[in-house]
Amino acid sequence: MDPTARPEPNHKVLVTGASGYVGGRLVPALLTTGVAVTCLARTPAKLDAAPWRDDVEVLAGDVGGDLEAAMAGISTVVYLVHSIGQGADWATRELRDATNVAAAAAKAGVSRIVYLGGLGDPEDDLSAHLQSRNDVGAALASTGLEVIELRAGVIIGSGSASFEMLRYLVDVLPIMVTPRWVSTKCQPIAVADVIELLVAAITATGSHGGVYDVGGPDVVTYAEMMRTYSEVAGLRRRILLPVPLLTPRLSSHWVGLVTPVPVPLAKELVESLVNEVIVGPISATAHFGISPMPLSEAIGRALAATANDNVPTSFSDADLDVFRPTTTDPEWSGGTVLSDTRVATTSRDAETVFASVCKVGGAHGWYSGDWLWSIRGVLDQLVGGPGLRRGRRAQLAVGDALDFWRIEALEVPRRLRLHAEMRLPGEAWLTWEVERVGEVTTVTQLASYRPLGLWGRAYWLGVAPFHRFVFPGLLQGIIDDAEGSGVVAS
Repeated sequence: MDPTARPEPNHKVLVTGASGYVGGRLVPALLTTGVAVTCLARTPAKLDAAPWRDDVEVLAGDVGGDLEAAMAGISTVVYLVHSIGQGADWATRELRDATNVAAAAAKAGVSRIVYLGGLGDPEDDLSAHLQSRNDVGAALASTGLEVIELRAGVIIGSGSASFEMLRYLVDVLPIMVTPRWVSTKCQPIAVADVIELLVAAITATGSHGGVYDVGGPDVVTYAEMMRTYSEVAGLRRRILLPVPLLTPRLSSHWVGLVTPVPVPLAKELVESLVNEVIVGPISATAHFGISPMPLSEAIGRALAATANDNVPTSFSDADLDVFRPTTTDPEWSGGTVLSDTRVATTSRDAETVFASVCKVGGAHGWYSGDWLWSIRGVLDQLVGGPGLRRGRRAQLAVGDALDFWRIEALEVPRRLRLHAEMRLPGEAWLTWEVERVGEVTTVTQLASYRPLGLWGRAYWLGVAPFHRFVFPGLLQGIIDDAEGSGVVAS
């Protein structure tokens, strides 16, 4: 029997979590096998910019809602949804959603569920994160459907949360005060190998239900993984100073400050690092006949992809509350909206001006007052926000992270709107409107803020003086970049 045989005719696959890190890479890989793919998304607009969008069917929906229409005619359901860190009851929500999907799949006559879970010995005192991963797998199998559960630990790939934590910690800190979990053993695996395993599990003929451990060929401690990264990246050997009293909770704040992973998410991930995540006797790579690449190669590929801005998906793409993604118009009615509006004109065409607008953020910076933006980013990280370390992709798309903003609207060459994901006592947007009338192009820059209670209003008053330094320079920088000098601004 060939477990990686091509799928049977009329094989229809429903992918949940298609806008997330793994899902966004799995869908194009699935399409190459000839299966018909349907994506279930809470915000379908997030998939509009995907290069494979026209090759799939996209349905608006939630795994916790009515799934009858989504399950119709489906052969295999791929479950990639994760609610980690979304409030105190996130684990309860995960279990409830998985139970709902299992019941809907059974009712619709689905043949198989493929689930990417978390690696960890069930006999250990597992963290809340890993325990929830196991509980979700059990819930999906509760109706008796065939479930292939692939339990992975550390996934190495450009844009993965594990890799970004590793990259920033080692790049930024030549000397690290480390907690006890750096001596914990893990078995990292490249994201490309995870995708290959998922495709094999989805398309395999015959019966393959069961729980399979997923890992690469190298068993290392987290400290050894950091040293391997420094070697591959060509950095000096990092000095690690273990401090036994540095608890997971404390180290999660440290991780949140140094890396792009927000504290609420870092807390859950770091608490899982106390558990060994190594492959047991039932290995997915052995069962499906896949030879995973070594850790050094996985890191090298991830670094090369990052350097070339070839990062098709990122952990921050996920619909998690810690990222607060928004892709719909803000509901202005019924609340106070404070704003800062500035206008500039230029003779340059709208396309050139809009291209300058779309350079904001990331390594390019914010045209003016970058030191103020940097301070705001550090303050945001200190209170659990994403800060500026997430950066941005070279080509913008709706739903992408852009420093501590999220792209909410993008209409070339007319409008770019960003929604703030920094920690705020309210909601904030930054919008540019570009309009060409005759020989004049007008750029309107609008910073809008909807305060939450008294603290929200106090915040706006507190930062208003800084707006006088930041926002005029930002707009002037856009115009200068597009044209040079001779701009009339107000």
